Amino acid sequence: MSTRVKLLCHASTSAVRTSTFPADEELAPQGRRKLSGLSRPLQHWDHCVTSPTRRATQTAAALGLQATIEPMLRDCDYGRWTGRSFDEVQAQEPEALADWIKDPSAAPHGGESVDATIARVSIWLDKQLTIPGVILAVTHASVIRAAIVCALVAEPRSFWHIDIAPLSLTQLSGNGGRWTLVSMSSGKADSSTDGFC
Repeated sequence: MSTRVKLLCHASTSAVRTSTFPADEELAPQGRRKLSGLSRPLQHWDHCVTSPTRRATQTAAALGLQATIEPMLRDCDYGRWTGRSFDEVQAQEPEALADWIKDPSAAPHGGESVDATIARVSIWLDKQLTIPGVILAVTHASVIRAAIVCALVAEPRSFWHIDIAPLSLTQLSGNGGRWTLVSMSSGKADSSTDGFC
């Protein structure tokens, strides 16, 4: 029995464009334009799920996907940094920010550590191994990074060395109790039709 998981990063938001720790914001106009500019919707899936956040559910709705809410696919909890820009946190709490980036177990913002995010995503991935077919999941860059770390059995510190663009698609294949990274698309408008099939 094999399982394939397609992880679609939501369309861009104002937080993505301004390097802000995201809250539950809506899609930015640019993100909506890129969604409407896709030449064809995602296809070839058996089950579709989405993070509960507005930016994920709006992405799914704009693509015409009938997605079930999956709380395990929520974004990382950024605690008191939510809604603040990276530059603002860097200026006001440089040591805390550096500690969070260097130490995957650190959560100086009072939210979720990288280790905790990876553990949550690992639990979700393990559950998907019992579901044959293709699962399409609309989620966040943090969740997709965590899934890649899990698939590669990589060190948690590698989380920060993975770049996930809005509307990029990452595919994992699960078989025999393990995951394999199959492909990653860039999320660029000119290559989206190849990555979204």
